Amino acid sequence: MDTYSVNAGYSVPGVVTGKPMTLGGSLGRGGATSRGVQIAALAALGRSPEGVTVAVQGFGKVGALAAQYLADAGCKVVAVSDITGAVHDGRGIDVAALRAWVAESGGVRGYAQADAMAHDDLFELDVDVLVPAALEGAITEANAPRIRARLVVEGANGPTTPEADAILAANGTTVVPDILANAGGVIVSYLEWVQNLQACSWSSGEIELKLRELMLNAFDEVTALAAERGLTLRQAAHVIGVSRVAEAHRMRGLYP
Repeated sequence: MDTYSVNAGYSVPGVVTGKPMTLGGSLGRGGATSRGVQIAALAALGRSPEGVTVAVQGFGKVGALAAQYLADAGCKVVAVSDITGAVHDGRGIDVAALRAWVAESGGVRGYAQADAMAHDDLFELDVDVLVPAALEGAITEANAPRIRARLVVEGANGPTTPEADAILAANGTTVVPDILANAGGVIVSYLEWVQNLQACSWSSGEIELKLRELMLNAFDEVTALAAERGLTLRQAAHVIGVSRVAEAHRMRGLYP
């Protein structure tokens, strides 16, 4: 931002997002991706979150807060994993307590209030929602047939391979794709840019309302197209995205 502003001759805070608040950043940016995952998951459920069981693979910046937000909404987070290990409690994990343990110990391993389990076993749990929020390619052709969750909400980028995606679709598992489910961070970056352009600052409540509205509008558009054309949510999301870019090119012509 500083370098761009020096070359422009005046301050241009909107050229970069994710800034500290004192430099024109936005409230709500830190947990925006996780909040978007929660919004997408609850929208895809289409029912009350009370008692809905959730397993979260990855307990970092996205996974930990996504688990917390889902638990706050009434879901029961029964399993969590990170690079150090995995823990499970069918009665529900106290996510806030687990986050405190991770902040102190560096990982979920050794958390005494839940049972240790193998990383791979988390994917095979009989839960309502599975949130892969760690590395790319976590759900593969090898483990996809054993996934029992009826809803997969992608918190990570590219956690499902194309081969696994086809298997999940054939098995009737709904996958809310990363391009939609983890868009919360990008949306609040956009909202930060808008605030910078307008030289204003919105409250955290206003940011959350705008994030929720944009996420739900996108979700409704994707699900409507998927139902209309018999597509998966991933296919529908990409059809919409590519169509918008193509239409913009057609409208503008060859120049610029």
